Amino acid sequence: MTSSQIEIDGSSGLATYLIRDVAPLGGERVDLVLAGGVIERIEPSGSVVAGEGVVVVEGGHLVALPGLVDLHTHLREPGREDAETIRSGTRAAAVGGFTAVHAMANTTPVQDTAGVVEQVWRLGTEAGWADVHPVGAVSVGLEGTHLAELGAMAHSAAQVRVFSDDGKCVADPILMRRALEYVKAFDGVIAQHSQEPRLTEGSQMNEGVVSAEIGLAGWPAVAEEAIIARDVLLAEHVGSRLHVCHLSTAGSVDLIRWAKSRGIRVTAEVTGHHLGLTEERARDYDPMFKVNPPLRTAADVEAVREGLADGTIDIVATDHAPHTREDKDCEWAAAAFGMTGLETVLSVVQQTMVDTGRMTWADVARVLSSAPAQIGRITDGPRPQGRPLAVGEPANVVLVDPAVRRVVRPAEQATASANSPFGGVELPGQVMATFLRGRATVLDGVPVEQDGVSRVGASR
Repeated sequence: MTSSQIEIDGSSGLATYLIRDVAPLGGERVDLVLAGGVIERIEPSGSVVAGEGVVVVEGGHLVALPGLVDLHTHLREPGREDAETIRSGTRAAAVGGFTAVHAMANTTPVQDTAGVVEQVWRLGTEAGWADVHPVGAVSVGLEGTHLAELGAMAHSAAQVRVFSDDGKCVADPILMRRALEYVKAFDGVIAQHSQEPRLTEGSQMNEGVVSAEIGLAGWPAVAEEAIIARDVLLAEHVGSRLHVCHLSTAGSVDLIRWAKSRGIRVTAEVTGHHLGLTEERARDYDPMFKVNPPLRTAADVEAVREGLADGTIDIVATDHAPHTREDKDCEWAAAAFGMTGLETVLSVVQQTMVDTGRMTWADVARVLSSAPAQIGRITDGPRPQGRPLAVGEPANVVLVDPAVRRVVRPAEQATASANSPFGGVELPGQVMATFLRGRATVLDGVPVEQDGVSRVGASR
């Protein structure tokens, strides 16, 4: 793709795009026309002639995917705008190929009322980089004692369908049961951070040989697995939907596989960092690799890759957790848990799953677009996401160049924080363009500013 300057009408941000010779889902190459916010035409490669005013993007080696959907993003606003804002976080999302993100509830104030989730939803709409779907808290203040306003959030303008105390576990089984029962009324889902708190008091990293050797308090795998075992049985008992956040152990994969064999309505996610990194990265005491749940063993990493490949694990999520420099540039014990991921996760999936032959690009579209959209119940409605690349569907489209090799430079990323665990690492693949309902948010790999009449890079 070569860059030129075009002018886009800032009142609509829409142009007609001819994406020439591109491979949807890595398959047969076609010409793709985006117009009026939808996919207008899909024709044999080289058969569409560009009319006047049409912006031509040369597909070349590009793969087209439906806009990516993240079920697990921390945007920090309101309350921690020093680490990330909804504008900066969704800008990073667009750069990573996302057209929709689910914003977790652990903000200040907590997203536990209709008023707060509507504020987050409106700020996302105003930012314009990606659709923002707030995740409602399960409990008031994330304190795990009383149910939050689940019904009010579900029936607010934000239409919340995913509820989570992520960052904390809903440890009380009675509260968890009541939450699972409550959300059945509006087809909601409880997304659980599976961590038995008594088993992880003071924990700093995965419990095992490495933690013993370097002297850091261990976070045992059973602390995750015990909560998953309890919750799948509760979900079966009440007939509700359960989603397991950031699954990280081989035992957890086995539990999800068993639950699905019984017909329990459970889904699960794995993060990019749990696909690509192991506990060995903690040996240098670099807090950039401190995360919850912790990086696990090589055997666990192999198990989650296998679980993703065979469909036991439904989706990949980022768990994008930006932090200020002060929260990470300190000794390990004092550092915050968390890593950024919106701008690297697609490359990590390509490296660990596609380039190794475990998955196809069609599989990538499933685990990073259609399946998370289905879990979040955003495939229909006024702003549908996760839809197939087909004529008449919303033009939520991502163009990826799988042949590019790039070195991750956290200070140059669109996110406001630099706590990427892949800093200095060469990863495959690059998002070259992102379209949100036919409006370019990224072109030539660069964010497209949408204020007024913008001069933006495009391809001819």
